[in-house]
Amino acid sequence: MGIHIGDTAPDFTADTSAGKISFHDWIGDDWVFFFSHPGDFTPVCTTEIGRTAQLADEFAKRHVKPLGLSTDGVEEHLSWIEDVNDTQHTTVKFPIVADSDSSIARLYEMIHANESATAAVRSVFIIDPNKKIRLTMTYPMNVGRNFDEILRVIDALQTGDANKIATPADWLPGGTVIIPPSIKDAEAKTLFPQGWTELRPYLRTTKI
Repeated sequence: MGIHIGDTAPDFTADTSAGKISFHDWIGDDWVFFFSHPGDFTPVCTTEIGRTAQLADEFAKRHVKPLGLSTDGVEEHLSWIEDVNDTQHTTVKFPIVADSDSSIARLYEMIHANESATAAVRSVFIIDPNKKIRLTMTYPMNVGRNFDEILRVIDALQTGDANKIATPADWLPGGTVIIPPSIKDAEAKTLFPQGWTELRPYLRTTKI
């Protein structure tokens, strides 16, 4: 049926490199960066797991929990993490799901047959505290993810939720935002007392 933005993230129970988790319980009141990779002891994945660990403070200040997944087992994960820590000069503390039977990868449609019949592609799911999927991205196996973009889109989602705004192309925190057309001028005067610039009736920009 497909997993779409706005859907409730499918729940699961799994062994991970940091112990067994029940996904929805583990999320708690936080956001989640749930991402898959094709396999342990592979070069691109090693840099991605390392980069996630290096950004631990950035994820934490946004109340985001990273959760990795590959179709390998716990023992492979634990051994590989030692390589990641050594080669990427970091310490991996977040859990990596062991999905040896590919059941979770298939549940989340991370297996793309024309890439591999068994290994997960580089899927990204940003999930909010209500367990709703807010963003999906999929990268091919040979292309590493852009972590600046992952943090940027989390900032955009959280800023939008907090301020009832939308964000324009290439938005960065502190930049100009958009007042959605669904908010009429009368309501906008209350929500945005600082005022706005009207480029078109449907395109109003402001600063927050």
